[in-house]
Amino acid sequence: ALHEWCTDNGHTPYMVVWVDENTDVPREYVQNNEIVLNVGYGATKDFRIENDWVSFSARFGGQSREIWVPVGNVVSIFARETGEGMGFEVEKQPVAARPAPVPDAPPPTEPEDEPPRPGGRPHLRVVK
Repeated sequence: ALHEWCTDNGHTPYMVVWVDENTDVPREYVQNNEIVLNVGYGATKDFRIENDWVSFSARFGGQSREIWVPVGNVVSIFARETGEGMGFEVEKQPVAARPAPVPDAPPPTEPEDEPPRPGGRPHLRVVK
């Protein structure tokens, strides 16, 4: 929802990620175990937010890289222009295998009449 709010208001969404063995990001851009990623549609390709993972392709130093981030490693999402956004608590997890990409598959959808999940592990989902 924050990603879409930023985009709908003409802002650039950025995501701060806690980097550990579960994240697949360019390590040369990591500082103090964190990386700040531009997750705007103009800076990413195949951007997907799922229950457990955020994934996309982006260019770093002119080279295309695949990015995989567990939702529990997202520290915050904010608008670059205003700094408005939301922070999240990092969830330390054991090393997990990332899901295999499914080529040309539509993103999974949840029924709109389904109530939000009570308690449990927080997750991000695209809200239209």
